[in-house]
Amino acid sequence: MIAKIVKGKGFAGVVNYILDQKKGTELLNSEGLRLKNKGAIVESFKQQAELNSKISKPGYHISLSFSAKDKEFLSNELMADIAKQYMSRMKIFNTQFLIARHFDKEHPHIHLIINRVDYHGKTISDKNDRIRSEKICKELTRKHCLYFAKGKEQVKVNRLHEPDKTKYEIYDALKMHISKCSDWSELIENLRQVGIQVDFKTKGNTMEIQGVRFTKGGLTFNGSKVDRQFSFSKIDARLQKNQQEISRDGTKALMSTRDLLREILIQSELTNQYSKEENRKKPKVKRKSAKRGFRI
Repeated sequence: MIAKIVKGKGFAGVVNYILDQKKGTELLNSEGLRLKNKGAIVESFKQQAELNSKISKPGYHISLSFSAKDKEFLSNELMADIAKQYMSRMKIFNTQFLIARHFDKEHPHIHLIINRVDYHGKTISDKNDRIRSEKICKELTRKHCLYFAKGKEQVKVNRLHEPDKTKYEIYDALKMHISKCSDWSELIENLRQVGIQVDFKTKGNTMEIQGVRFTKGGLTFNGSKVDRQFSFSKIDARLQKNQQEISRDGTKALMSTRDLLREILIQSELTNQYSKEENRKKPKVKRKSAKRGFRI
């Protein structure tokens, strides 16, 4: 079970999306709303949100997605119950909500619309909501004996939006190439061929490397943000292990990791200096001011 949280300024868009009958929508539960039609639901949310004008984004749209492996026993009643437990653990009380199930995907999933302005006009806090949500999803998955997905390998990258799409593409590339590379130089070249640039974060003006960043399509991610296994220290340890295995086989003698990284950083610095010098050498073009009284 995983949750996706989106906050919005209004309610009309999310209500229309969730109650779209093309998605096979089934309403599972609600509270504090007039359910006559979509317009009445939106107006109910808006009137309560006006009790607290300080909240710029009073709308909570939370989707709870489950593994397709749990599809057979995830009844509407159980999913609605899990949604209420999720809200309770997220400290979402005394406010309007709507829970609906969609059937437009192969995996079971439900959508929640929640008013962050409660019945008394108080704010429902969103502090660290994504961190809390991740922990609660794991707790509820264990409690109800639901299937735990085995990491990022099961994510369907083609259905993601940016920046997640690019992050998972970088994840797949790292997963593929790190195990096959003997050193950083080889890894950097292999990633370059698939459009991924590698940069190192150093400590001040020293050559001591503290982190690694990956850039693709203008989007940059720290290695540990792509996945914990892709922090600089963990990639470096894996490459050293690969290097040791090659050395034991006597295939080829390899430069030490520290010396190799020093050489990469020096080359990068030289390239940057050369680019700056070339830019300084370029003559500055003086623009002549237009003379008055002439037309072309």
